[in-house]
Amino acid sequence: MTLLPFTLGIEEEFQIVNPETRELKSHISTILEEDGMVLGERVKPEMHQSVVEVGTGICRNIQEARRDVTELRATVNKLARKHDLRIVAAGTHPFSDWKTQDITPNPRYHLLVEDLQDVARGNLIFGLHVHVGIPDKDLAIELMNQARYFLPHILALSTNSPFWLGRPSGMKSTRANIFKNFPRTGIPDHFESWSAFEGYVETLVKTNCADNGKRIWWDIRPHVFYDTIEFRVADISTDVNTTVALAALIQAIVAKLYVLRQQNMQFREYNRALIEENKWRALRYGLDGKLIDFGKNQEVHARTLIGELLEFVDEVVDELGSREELKHIETLLDRGTDADRQLRIFQETGDLKAVVDDLIDRTMQGVDETSSLVIPQAKKETAVGAPEN
Repeated sequence: MTLLPFTLGIEEEFQIVNPETRELKSHISTILEEDGMVLGERVKPEMHQSVVEVGTGICRNIQEARRDVTELRATVNKLARKHDLRIVAAGTHPFSDWKTQDITPNPRYHLLVEDLQDVARGNLIFGLHVHVGIPDKDLAIELMNQARYFLPHILALSTNSPFWLGRPSGMKSTRANIFKNFPRTGIPDHFESWSAFEGYVETLVKTNCADNGKRIWWDIRPHVFYDTIEFRVADISTDVNTTVALAALIQAIVAKLYVLRQQNMQFREYNRALIEENKWRALRYGLDGKLIDFGKNQEVHARTLIGELLEFVDEVVDELGSREELKHIETLLDRGTDADRQLRIFQETGDLKAVVDDLIDRTMQGVDETSSLVIPQAKKETAVGAPEN
């Protein structure tokens, strides 16, 4: 079995938090003005000043991805500490209000706010984006069509946003529910080819719906500037091991679908509306709910289906070199997700500040805080490109 390289690029969106009040702090412009050259294009502002986005380089394997992810966390946290702040990895802040957050002074973001109004202002959410390199554009579309089915599985594993505006929302991924207010989000339709996708983008541009394909925010999308497909469905993970495991699982899904293609087979595709049913269950219940097995046309416990997913990708894992990293998926199935931990701490303490304290600590667990990312010329090639929502 010979696989394509299936390189990886990982983006994480962190919260900037005051460790005394535990509230979000609108401070990214100050940090980047003073320290931007240390990080180059690897660290970017987002629409809200209390958000910092980091992006790895193009990683040849999951071990390189782990190294980049941990170095970026260490470096950004070090810069935040210089301003008596901390970074937090969670899909939403447990109690800070979006109405008190500053918008980054960037023409692109101000145009977005002008267009979308409170939909944009209220989009105070934090995600994990994983790029998988596929040079062939038509192959990328073909694999994306099939990979859509697994997006709810990935979301269920990644849930990490059970609170919103100071109260439990009743959802394990409030982030996913908030983001669907944006246009062109959710599960994409099937596309017959890259040219069909290009035609769709051209229509959006011609009719002033979008200036380019980066204004498409689906849960999975072909990147219009890079040879990747980008998985955007996941909440950011507090634990580095979870980030790495989810990236390894996403890479393995794409590789397995490619192997099927090489054997003149393919995974069965399902209607977008049906996959959206599973996405709702995933964001609402996480691993504790049931997803629909559309092949059997029946409900199955999410943990059971994810166990079957691990069996499905198993034949490509050793060639990708990610078996050790994928063991953490089994840990998640046993202990629950980051959302489950947040809820458990709140139930035990009744204090959302205690939840934030735990998030601050766990964001840096497994990270050598003395490590430093040095990019002398601020020119290291990245997998993810310019700032994007």
